[in-house]
Amino acid sequence: MKMNCQEVGKLGEKLARKFLKKRGYHIRETNFRCREGEIDIVAQQKDCLVFVEVRTKSNLDFGSPEESITLAKKKKLIALAAIYIDTHQNLSSLWRIDVVAIEIDQNGKTKRIELIENAIS
Repeated sequence: MKMNCQEVGKLGEKLARKFLKKRGYHIRETNFRCREGEIDIVAQQKDCLVFVEVRTKSNLDFGSPEESITLAKKKKLIALAAIYIDTHQNLSSLWRIDVVAIEIDQNGKTKRIELIENAIS
């Protein structure tokens, strides 16, 4: 059964949360939404606030998951991070944006999962 984009995305975010927790990230919030857009995962790693963009692909016809992040998307993620920081109290002043790139097969099995720290600066 072929998964649609939304299902692929949901599965990817679930895989990413498990993956990050194993690496010592504390998940603060998922799918933070505001007018400007959405942050997939907001996490804490030691004393650093981490905004995580999850990119999941079930085929590589149009490049790898991490290649799908355009300059416009990078700028948007930075703007979203700033909004999150402005609207929440008691946050670490250290922050970064990570990307979790996930490739799955047609059955939803993970072929590759990779964390790219500080992917966007």
